[in-house]
Amino acid sequence: MIERAYIRLQYTPQAVRLVWDAAPRWTVVWLAFLVLQGLLPAAMVYLTRLVVDDLVGAVDGGLSAATLQPFFISAGLMVVTLVLMEALSSAGSWVQTAQAESVQDHVREIIHEKAITVDLGFYESPRYFDQLYRAQQEASSRPLSLVKNLGALLQHGITVTAILALLFPYGPWVPLVLLVGTLPAFFIVLQFNRRYHDWWEASTERRRWTGYYEMLLTNSVAAGEMRLFGIGPHLKTAHAALRRVLRGEKIALTRDQMLARLVGGLLTLATTGGVMAWMVWRVLQGAATLGDLALFYQAFSRGQGLARTLLHNVEQLYSDSLFLGNLFDFLALEPQVVGPPDPLLPPVPLRHGVHVENVTFCYPGSEQAALRDFSLFIPAGKVVAIVGANGAGKTTLLKLLCRFYDPQQGRIALDGVDLRQLATEDLRRLLTVLFQFPVPYYATVAENIAFSDLQAAPNAQTIEAAAHGAGAHEFISRLPRGYDTLLGRWFADGVELS
Repeated sequence: MIERAYIRLQYTPQAVRLVWDAAPRWTVVWLAFLVLQGLLPAAMVYLTRLVVDDLVGAVDGGLSAATLQPFFISAGLMVVTLVLMEALSSAGSWVQTAQAESVQDHVREIIHEKAITVDLGFYESPRYFDQLYRAQQEASSRPLSLVKNLGALLQHGITVTAILALLFPYGPWVPLVLLVGTLPAFFIVLQFNRRYHDWWEASTERRRWTGYYEMLLTNSVAAGEMRLFGIGPHLKTAHAALRRVLRGEKIALTRDQMLARLVGGLLTLATTGGVMAWMVWRVLQGAATLGDLALFYQAFSRGQGLARTLLHNVEQLYSDSLFLGNLFDFLALEPQVVGPPDPLLPPVPLRHGVHVENVTFCYPGSEQAALRDFSLFIPAGKVVAIVGANGAGKTTLLKLLCRFYDPQQGRIALDGVDLRQLATEDLRRLLTVLFQFPVPYYATVAENIAFSDLQAAPNAQTIEAAAHGAGAHEFISRLPRGYDTLLGRWFADGVELS
């Protein structure tokens, strides 16, 4: 377990760097707050002793302005400390919110950047979908959670250290008892965090299925077929069955964790009760004052609570590290289809044609060839139709031409230039494709037309000329706002085209 925890905690520096890159100024302010919030509780424990002893002294010396002055000073310091603690707590929430928003946006951006640069094969593999799902579901918030728990570990570590120093004069064994009393809980939380993470990873595909069923049941894409064929109840039942299994597994895990934590908590209470009984006996023997008893009670109860909190921070830190592995595994993916270091310029205009020479290609993870020793010549300036049965390889050929994949054998060339010798951006700028499953973009008509060549930054005249050329200008002009009409019905004022 220790070795696995160490391996997972190696992601901590990467998480800290993510948070720093996203919100450096907020992080500096947050750290300053942590130090202050770590010291103030220990100051409160110490001031409790002063207030009690000063009050007892004032009563014993006869209540007067002179005897009450030390009490008022210590009580005033306690009030100031309480106000500071409250102010820092409120301001800390504001700082953490600003930091959290910045970090979550930053992590989403790098996930999106990775998602649009990985190979198309990423989206044709269930394993890759599992990685993306895990990265999206929890890993996007885990870096900030990990850094927050590191911060809490620092803050509470400062407080516990100060409290242990206050307890040390009562006997070197007292701080040791405080720490040892929390060890059972420590091992319990580590064990159950590992169990929960293993379950979370093992159930990824089932949770993806529940998301898929929910999308079909609630999305407009399938609404017509749901009603026409009556398949809604079937999918609803499938979703409920999966949720029933997932719910049962999670409840069972939580039940076992609760019982184990209860045992650990009872052991901690027994330790606290024994040490407090020892301290009361000392007061009765005259070996300690009421102020000592108040300090000891405050310090030991706070110390036990903080020790449990520290263990909770370690628990969360370990849990965050487990989940962060999913994020950094996803971010470590590298595209295999990349441009050459020194790309050639594409042959524009095309003079001879497209040569497909002895191409053999198998999709990743498959041993069956989608194309085998396939050759084809498409002359420049000609319109060519490629016809074949379903599964013959027509779409595969299109994907190879767009260089979404590279063939295992053979090559595809434009006027003799292998596609692998061209920059992928230059190649794809030459191509226009209507895919097998067209994607409706919920944007204006003008934006939809501009999507075909955003790098050219087309103006309104260019967009309208393109619509004229495609024979679409007439029906666009009849739309409520012409080229500024929003397509699709997901958002207000949208129009659905046939």
